[in-house]
Amino acid sequence: MGSFLQKFLFFSLLTFQSFVWETISFQDDPTAYEILRDFNFPSGLLPAGVTGYDLDPLSGKFSVFLNGTCTFTLEGAYKLRYKNTIDGYISKGRLARLEGISLKFLFFWVNVAQVVRKGDELEFSVGIAGAGFSMDNFEDSPQCECRFLKCGNQKLRKIGEITSVPSQLDIV
Repeated sequence: MGSFLQKFLFFSLLTFQSFVWETISFQDDPTAYEILRDFNFPSGLLPAGVTGYDLDPLSGKFSVFLNGTCTFTLEGAYKLRYKNTIDGYISKGRLARLEGISLKFLFFWVNVAQVVRKGDELEFSVGIAGAGFSMDNFEDSPQCECRFLKCGNQKLRKIGEITSVPSQLDIV
C-alpha cells in the first residue's frame, strides 16, 4: 500500500508542478505590441484593442485579432483600416503578405501588401505604389474612430465610420 501512496503523491506533485509551470509560462507571454517592438516596429502600428494573436516563431506567420474592424486617420489626408483579423509574415523590419489592412489612397481603398521600416519611416506598399510615414505617427496605438458616439470618457472624435464598438460607449 505504501508503494501506491508514494506513486500517487509523486504523480500528483508532478502534475501540480506542470500546471504551475504552464501558468507561469502563460503569464510571461509577450503582447502583440511587444512582439512588434521585438521586430523593430513601433507598437502604435496596431490600434488599441488587440484581443490576441498567433505567431509561428519559425516561419514568422502571424495573425492578430481585434475586437472589430477599425479605421483611423493618419497625417490628416490618409486613413488606415484594419479588419478584425490581420494576417501576414513578420521579420526584422518587414511585415509581408499582409491581409486585413487597407489604406485610403486618393479616393480609393487599397490593400496594404507590406510594411517596411526604413530608418525613421514606415513604407506602406500597396502593390506598384506606396506611401511613407514618419515613425512619429505610430508612437501610441491609435483609438478607432467613433461616429455620433462618445468613446469612454473622451470627447467626440472626428466623424468617421462606425468600425469598432469600444468596451464603454455613451450615446451623445
